[in-house]
Amino acid sequence: MRGTREVRDKYQIFRLTGLLDAFSEPTFCKVIEGYVEQGPKDVIISLAQIDFIDSSGLGALVKLVKKAKTEGGSLQIVTNPRVTQTVKLVRLEKFFSLQPTLEAAIEYLEKA
Repeated sequence: MRGTREVRDKYQIFRLTGLLDAFSEPTFCKVIEGYVEQGPKDVIISLAQIDFIDSSGLGALVKLVKKAKTEGGSLQIVTNPRVTQTVKLVRLEKFFSLQPTLEAAIEYLEKA
């Protein structure tokens, strides 16, 4: 997995590519949690370019949603059809704040 981080006034954006699986999950969680603690507390994770996500990746996202809420922020997840299908398969679509595009996620945070 590879990614970039962009910090704006009220939120930070992570754009990820590759696989979010058992192999990449520990590093992914550690890095993102550290940035959530640093702030800004509202986070957008773009999974639009993710090729595959497994149960470890979904578990990491659950953990990050809880971390962001604990820190007083939120986590918006930009998906693609493959990620959305996996999330719906395990019935987490109501737990996650899924957004169809990065622009929609930004608009959501700016209205909040």
